[in-house]
Amino acid sequence: MTNEVYLDANATSPALPLAIAAAVDAMQERFGNPSSSHAAGLRARAMLGEARAAARRVIGAGQGELVFTSGATEAIQTAVLSALCDLRQRQLAGEAVGDLLLYGATEHKAIPECLAHWNRILGTGCVVQALAVDADGRHRLDLLQEMAPRAALVCTMAANNETGVVAELAAIEAVLAAHAPRALWLVDCVQALGKLPLALATTAIDYAVFSGHKLYAPKGIGMLYVRQHAPFTPLMMGGGQESGLRSGTENMAGIAALGAVLGAFERGELFRRPDQLALLRERLAAALTASFPGLVFNAPFAHSLPTTLNFSVPGVTSDTLLKLFDAAGVRVSAGSACSAAAASASHVLTAMGVAGARAGSAVRLSFSPTATDAFIDGACARIARCGAALARHGAPADSVTPSASAVVADGADHVDGAELAAFLARHPQARLVDVREACEHAAAAAGPWHGRAIDSVPLSALPAQLDALLAQPARPLLLFCRSGQRSLKALHLLRAAGHQNVYHLAGGVALAPQ
Repeated sequence: MTNEVYLDANATSPALPLAIAAAVDAMQERFGNPSSSHAAGLRARAMLGEARAAARRVIGAGQGELVFTSGATEAIQTAVLSALCDLRQRQLAGEAVGDLLLYGATEHKAIPECLAHWNRILGTGCVVQALAVDADGRHRLDLLQEMAPRAALVCTMAANNETGVVAELAAIEAVLAAHAPRALWLVDCVQALGKLPLALATTAIDYAVFSGHKLYAPKGIGMLYVRQHAPFTPLMMGGGQESGLRSGTENMAGIAALGAVLGAFERGELFRRPDQLALLRERLAAALTASFPGLVFNAPFAHSLPTTLNFSVPGVTSDTLLKLFDAAGVRVSAGSACSAAAASASHVLTAMGVAGARAGSAVRLSFSPTATDAFIDGACARIARCGAALARHGAPADSVTPSASAVVADGADHVDGAELAAFLARHPQARLVDVREACEHAAAAAGPWHGRAIDSVPLSALPAQLDALLAQPARPLLLFCRSGQRSLKALHLLRAAGHQNVYHLAGGVALAPQ
């Protein structure tokens, strides 16, 4: 959408034009199988080699292996499987080995879930243990020092996906070198790629994982770094691709796209320097604090990625804030996209000791390292509009749930976004009713839509306005909201009250043509 301000880059990012062009070239021109020996295969193989070389240089792989995967989750599975297979072999050989699988308490859920899964499948008998963090979100090095002698595998993040907190990797390495020299070390570098300097071969990191779609490449492509001589067990066996480390015909379109992005980063094109990104963050922070009195940031900027802000507004839930921002065309999130459906507070903020109400109102704002000054200008203007709408109308009451549901003929109440223009043409007298809360309606700066005036009747206020809505039973009502959920509730409430000439916009404005 051209009218949206996308500030959820930690969840995913749009593919850059140069990445799309590289992917199209891989599918149309250099489409050969890189395992084939004819000319078409050789051209594809050359492209694969170019992308791998760029990736190796950007992450500083040195003599380590660089394996292309389907994403960070597969890379994590492969790394953990490799580490635990090595551990199991040493157990069977009678060696004295550690019995703890440590992971940072603020890790992405993919890490502890993977550890528990392979620990159970392989029967290592280890204890999967979280390593606590301090109030700033950094690993408790004192506790790591206590537990390190028992550690067989340690998993930490280079930078947190929800708060942007950057780990003290050098300090962690020092503790492991002194107290757990045989422990293997896995680092999630998904959010670090393109934002932090990486020289993995100069560290003791055994495995590092990356995801392409967090840095302008398509979904479905990722990378696994394996330190030279680190244990390795393939997750996927078959035709022997990736030097036998990951079988299956390579995702050449994804690899080409990621290679193009990393090449641009390496050449210093498009990407802003960390100091420039920090200035952009300061401008966003100033706009937020000016727009939302009492706003607090949940992670210190001093040791966080310059592209991530995590904040809370006292007395306003994250759900309300997300709906408010979304109405204004600003895309933010309440935390990890993988856990967006969960109702509980962020495990990251909970681990940091953030109080329940504050954690429950947290919002993550993240922008990409190619953000321009003009983009930030637009974001700040939208933020100010959201703050003004909330100040004028206040936080909404809880949405009402209809006490009764009318029987509705299948499909008779739905208007799909693609059918909107035709519906309005058939019903020139239809009344458009926005059932989003008043602050959302104001934040959207809603004017005429498809040439029609819009009435604001929040779902929470609908019972009090039933008589007015029922006064003209022959006039069609088209109810809409952000996603179609609240408009469907409003439709059921009106049908139960006796209004039969009412419809709702399925999928809401999110799926409707603008």
